[in-house]
Amino acid sequence: MKGLLPALALAAVLSLPIPAARAALPSFEAVKAAHRVSDLTLLDRHGTPLQTLRLDDGVRRLRWVPLHELSPALLQAVVMSEDRSFWSHGGVDWAAAARSAWGRLLNERTRGASTLTMQLAGLLDEGLARPAGGRSAWQKLGQVAAAQQLEARWSKAQIIEAYLNSVPWRGELVGIEALAQMLFAKHASGLDAQEAAIAAALLRAPNADAGRVARRACAILQTLQQRCEGVQALALQALARRPGMPLGEQLAPHFARLALRRDGPPEQRSTLEARVQRQAVRLLQAQLAELQGRAVEDGAVLVLDNASGAPVAWVGAHGASAAAEVDGVRAPRQPGSALKPFVYELAFEQRLITPASLLDDAPTGIATADGVYRPQNYDRRFKGRVSARTALGASLNIPAVRVGRMLPPDALHHRLRELGLALAEPAGWYGASLALGSGDVTLLALANAYRALANQGLYSAPALPGSTPAAPRRVMDPGAVHQVVDILADNNARVRTFGLDSALRTRGFAAVKTGTSKDMRDNWCVGFTERYTVAVWIGNASGAPMHAVSGVSGAAPVWHALVQALHEGEPSRPPRPPPTLVLAPLRYAGAEEPPRPEWFLPGTEPPAALVARGDRSLPGIRSPLDGAIFALDPDMPPAVQRITFEGSRGQWLLDGRRLGHGERIRWAPWPGRHELRLVDEGGREVERVRFEVRGAVAAKRPGPRGALSADAAR
Repeated sequence: MKGLLPALALAAVLSLPIPAARAALPSFEAVKAAHRVSDLTLLDRHGTPLQTLRLDDGVRRLRWVPLHELSPALLQAVVMSEDRSFWSHGGVDWAAAARSAWGRLLNERTRGASTLTMQLAGLLDEGLARPAGGRSAWQKLGQVAAAQQLEARWSKAQIIEAYLNSVPWRGELVGIEALAQMLFAKHASGLDAQEAAIAAALLRAPNADAGRVARRACAILQTLQQRCEGVQALALQALARRPGMPLGEQLAPHFARLALRRDGPPEQRSTLEARVQRQAVRLLQAQLAELQGRAVEDGAVLVLDNASGAPVAWVGAHGASAAAEVDGVRAPRQPGSALKPFVYELAFEQRLITPASLLDDAPTGIATADGVYRPQNYDRRFKGRVSARTALGASLNIPAVRVGRMLPPDALHHRLRELGLALAEPAGWYGASLALGSGDVTLLALANAYRALANQGLYSAPALPGSTPAAPRRVMDPGAVHQVVDILADNNARVRTFGLDSALRTRGFAAVKTGTSKDMRDNWCVGFTERYTVAVWIGNASGAPMHAVSGVSGAAPVWHALVQALHEGEPSRPPRPPPTLVLAPLRYAGAEEPPRPEWFLPGTEPPAALVARGDRSLPGIRSPLDGAIFALDPDMPPAVQRITFEGSRGQWLLDGRRLGHGERIRWAPWPGRHELRLVDEGGREVERVRFEVRGAVAAKRPGPRGALSADAAR
């Protein structure tokens, strides 16, 4: 009688017509190909993991684990717990089905009859998924048909591999790799017997408490004749872990968000170098720790390959910052003096000045629509007459503003935009302050503009993920670029501000410039070697000012250490000068600066008489200074209000009209804005300045020729 009743129960089940299989189930290869992970891993160019980033917040599904990588203990525990006849049945365990049917007839609790193959069918076909109230008999029969179809087309190895990679385990965790890493902090290949038993226990009760899971795991272990000691504590520890915590390396989160493709493979290569990325992260963290107490929280580092424009290192933020999610590489900030090289390059290119030109570093006021703009140097001191080489190398503000005002209107603004610096406002909005870096730019754009200097004036956009490479285009004159690069690499040129042994000095060749924005809200250090452009920003994402932190004390130490590391064992070599440049000896008659060789564009080198020993005259205009403003007094006689133009011997032209020849010219002023030019004996322009006369008329309006009062002192 006992044997008859199960048989009758089974017959009752089998008497129901088994429905035809639903639409053909996918192949094993199709299921594996459709597996989409929630966390993608960014690799460096050599295949080293850099960053694992979760992109799907609804489910935690990690990589597909092949059967040969799965823990043998796991396979044993799952089969013992869920389907002891798995390796022998044809998709349905009929004996278990009979016992289950008999239990239902007698209203008794029995072990479920659903095999691993049937469970997999329910995972692959939503129509066969188990509803909250349990499957109907008809749904159960559909599951049986699907299981038989799977067994006919798939191998047993494929069935259990697909099942373990597709089954939900606990909460948002789907697939064995997600369970192993989130609960046990290891890969699925490394699960031991107790961990495997806990995993198998969760299949039956995914959201059970630790006590219940431990009891079921212990029962599985006892069946397998394994020890249970410590299972309770292990279950408590595993189920207490946060399933949403980050996984793997966390070295490049900001670049990973930019580079990883949601539709791409679980592991995706990038152009980053793991060694350089790790060093950049470490150096930035160490420097920010060093600056504790000076109201500094944030920083960013970028390294570009000069040849390709591809990022080699990309550190968007300091991990412990309150603004760690903000990508400092792409956040716009004011670059300060880091824009000065482009001011001087444009002035050299247009032959307005040369590196030898003497510029006046003295207090000045520049009229603007908002009042008088009075630029100051960083140290609030003035150096007097200095060469353009010293003015740029020592990062003097007033000479930079004077040079900027020599340029044609909007020329600097246009050039910066050509170099990829997306200034948000028109040129007039910035005025003279643009030469001192008042426009917001990103670290990425600024670094890439410096990369154009490293490539002798050829510009190409950075090679970012998803971008289409474009052929480099000529933006700057290679000769003028080399003049600027030579200055930025000249430690003697910056000694008057930075000293001889600053963080800007390197073993091999490096051209570098610092920048500090208004009120010390940002500081920068950007420069390049033979192979790399390195850019560092230090500041606060909130825009709050720092306390006594400049580019040379904030960003430069990180830049210096990274440059040294990049060229360890392989010193950087200086670039070759373009063949058009002329290297000429230079000696100032007034001993303003020591003698030196200097680079000149063809036709701009000074005559030998102006640089020979013992000459008394200086090339250029000594008075008036560029940007000078003269105010006329209506109560004073015009004869005593004449303005004297002084400089080296040559032809003087005012607003295009010839005044005379000599070293000194006296002029009866007329209100308005004027341009004064000095031309040497060969007809080449030596210098030009702009100035303004304000107030009442002090002389009769000049006629076309000869009405300007001028005399030659010599």
